[in-house]
Amino acid sequence: MEGSAGVVNTNSERVSGQMTSLEKAARVVGAVFLLVGVLGFIPGITSGYDTLGFAGRGSGALLLGIFQVSVLHNIVHLLFGAAGLLMGRTRAGARNFLLYGGVIYLVLWIYGLVIDHDSAANFVPLNDADNWLHLLLGLGMIALALLLHRRHPAQATTARP
Repeated sequence: MEGSAGVVNTNSERVSGQMTSLEKAARVVGAVFLLVGVLGFIPGITSGYDTLGFAGRGSGALLLGIFQVSVLHNIVHLLFGAAGLLMGRTRAGARNFLLYGGVIYLVLWIYGLVIDHDSAANFVPLNDADNWLHLLLGLGMIALALLLHRRHPAQATTARP
C-alpha cells in the first residue's frame, strides 16, 4: 500500500533495522532451549548423569534433578534452540517458530499424558514434570506468537522514490 504514511511490507519482514518484539521473543526462547540442551550434558546440573542413555525410558538422568533427559532429548533441545535463533531473524519466521513450536509442545504434552511411562513408547524419555513443562511451554509459545504478532500486524517504511 502506498501513500504518505509509507509502504507496508507484506512479507512481514523487519524493514526498520530494529528487531521486533516477536523476533526477540523467538530468539530468547531459542537461546533458552540451547541452554537447556547444553545443561543436559553437564554432570551435577544433570543428576544421575552416569545413567544418561541415548534414548528411552531407561535413561535415569534428571536435568535439575526434576526433568528426565537423554542424549536424544538434549539434542532435540539444541536443534529446537538453533531453529529459534535462525527463524527469529524475520518476523514471519519468529511467528512460525513460536506458533508451530508451541503446537509441537502441546502435542508432546498430550503424548506424554497418554503413553505408559514404563513402556517402549516413552522413547524421548518423559516424566510427569516434563509433561507439565511441555504444557506451559506450548501455551506460552502460542501466546507469544499471537499476542506479539497482533501488536505489530504490519511493518511500515517510508516510500522510496
